[in-house]
Amino acid sequence: VKELERSGIPAVLICTLTSIAETVGANRFYPAIGIPHPLGDPKLSTDEERQLRKRMVAEAIQLLSGQSARL
Repeated sequence: VKELERSGIPAVLICTLTSIAETVGANRFYPAIGIPHPLGDPKLSTDEERQLRKRMVAEAIQLLSGQSARL
């Protein structure tokens, strides 16, 4: 993420270990759900999981525009 930012490409890191993202100096990061399923929850139905993923990606994109999202 830092290399993308350095080359002028804004990026958001979606990660489960946000403390590491902070330590390495990621400018923007979005907390994922869990290590085995960062953008999903196998307990949800297919439609519920699709909606969850859409919401998470939309919130991560909001971080690129400087709007607040769940952190």
